[in-house]
Amino acid sequence: MEYEIKQQDKFRFIEEGNGEPLVLLHGLFGALSNFRTLIEYFKQHNKVIVPMLPLLEMDILHTSVGGLAKFVHKFLDARALDKVHLMGNSLGGHVALVHTLKHPERIKSLILTGSSGLFENGMGDSYPKRGDYEYIKKKTELTFYDPNTATKELVDEVYSITNNRLKAIKIIALAKSAIRNNLGEELNQIKQPTLLVWGNNDTITPPFVAREFNKLIPNSELHFIDKCGHAPMMEVPDEFNAILHKFLKKLNEPATVG
Repeated sequence: MEYEIKQQDKFRFIEEGNGEPLVLLHGLFGALSNFRTLIEYFKQHNKVIVPMLPLLEMDILHTSVGGLAKFVHKFLDARALDKVHLMGNSLGGHVALVHTLKHPERIKSLILTGSSGLFENGMGDSYPKRGDYEYIKKKTELTFYDPNTATKELVDEVYSITNNRLKAIKIIALAKSAIRNNLGEELNQIKQPTLLVWGNNDTITPPFVAREFNKLIPNSELHFIDKCGHAPMMEVPDEFNAILHKFLKKLNEPATVG
């Protein structure tokens, strides 16, 4: 399924369906393919919006979690979006958290899956030698419980990014910014209903990270999915969509008087 990429000012994005906005933020090596099944499902219920995050286009000074959170704020402004359900995977979750802490007024709910912000195993201590395809393939496979989820197309995409010197520097800058930007002290300020969906076999942001988020974010609920790694919406999309749909429906049910 190919989607039309729309443009407004400097923003490029996909927008499908109608209803309350569900804004999806991808991770460090994220691409549209990460959200394909999710878009197809939720465009029947929501206005699904995927902004293209300028991970590799920002100047090096602003190549940070904070820089991306500012970009998201300007994007939501430009599209005049309100009552937003903001979802992020991996680095995208971290950006969603920082944005929500700074601009809570327009966020109706927060959805995090494999999010950084507390702890993550990045590319490891050794950054790959450029041109080492096998290394990149193995690292990409580690994202998933089932290594076959790392298609050749996906590995090629990650390889082309890491094989470009300037892009590789920006990826490292973002990864370091994510590690430095620990939100442990601030998470109790998040008042929005928050859904945490985690793979039980996530090695990048392991299950203990999800439990910590659940403990620190007051109005949060946590769901684990078995045989699933760092990107549940890609690896087990049907299960992920069912959990998210139930969460969003519950938010819109009138409160029952006890």
